[in-house]
Amino acid sequence: MDEIDVVVIGAGQAGLSSAYFLRRFGFEPLVLDAGDGPGGAWRHRSPSLTMDKVHGIFDLPGVRRPDPPVAGRRPAAVVVPEYFADYERELGLTVLRPVKVTAVAPGEGGRLVVTSGAGEWAARAVVNATGTWTRPYWPYYPGARSFRGRQLHYAAYRGPEEFAGRRVVVVGGGTSAAHVLSEIAGVAGSTLWATRRPPVFRPLDDFGEDARRDAVAMVEARVRAGLPPQSVVAVTGLGYTPIVREALAKGALERLPMFGRITAGGVSWDDGRYVEADTIIWATGFRSALDHLAPLRLREPGGGIRVDGTAVIAEPRLQLVGYGPSASTIGANRAGRTAAWNVRRLLAAAPSVPAA
Repeated sequence: MDEIDVVVIGAGQAGLSSAYFLRRFGFEPLVLDAGDGPGGAWRHRSPSLTMDKVHGIFDLPGVRRPDPPVAGRRPAAVVVPEYFADYERELGLTVLRPVKVTAVAPGEGGRLVVTSGAGEWAARAVVNATGTWTRPYWPYYPGARSFRGRQLHYAAYRGPEEFAGRRVVVVGGGTSAAHVLSEIAGVAGSTLWATRRPPVFRPLDDFGEDARRDAVAMVEARVRAGLPPQSVVAVTGLGYTPIVREALAKGALERLPMFGRITAGGVSWDDGRYVEADTIIWATGFRSALDHLAPLRLREPGGGIRVDGTAVIAEPRLQLVGYGPSASTIGANRAGRTAAWNVRRLLAAAPSVPAA
């Protein structure tokens, strides 16, 4: 078992930001990434999500991307991984991939044991940045198993062409749902949008630094209390991004309340309304990918993990980035800096003890 000061799990924006600041503080972190290449979750986005539809990509710390960053019609799933790959190369980060971490557990000598298919490491500190993309959330709805059509999550969406002529129901109130609706409207035979709450549309001017900080603070309050985190978008609402403007122009954002039941041939409401459908797209978000942390027994009675900033209250050797407020690009860089600072303070206070 190799001994090391810091292991970073995940090489998305939060993981790379953490690695950058750790190096600034004098550490040489080992970064383990489950992906086949750089880019984090961006590698898996739909090819139809082009850069002219993406509202803002936050620069990784220390190295600015070229300006203008990209040609607008290139897929984000290509452009952003290219940027991340250049970043890793320029900084000379040690990233092992594809390496899936299967467990993080208490070890001897005040260390955490990180177990993976590529080996084990006894680390004095671990920064977990595994994000959410690998855990799409499928809500349960009565009758879902009786549906004769196709159901898919947004994680599997690859563009509008396969829905030509189909009767599509899109479920979810966030940017993912707006992305799907903006593309399939006019291609699908019919579209219906269902959400639990009416959408809140806001001008992009409302998404300044103060508004972003307030949104992050609201999510932070939940994780500090040990509750499952909300997404930042759930707090901020939908801005008038290019995707939302396109969907509005096509009349695709006429929302209906959530149906009460799925039938073999469609969806029905408690008031007797019924709509035929042969496809349901669940744009219902993601949950944090934290199963490998189960040996640490971190879950609170409320279902979440208590975190102060990025430090896990029950396990100070562990930092969570890409969790709660830093699960979006809004908070990722700040979380990486906070995690690195916490690691420096922790390791400065604790002498290095060899593992048995």
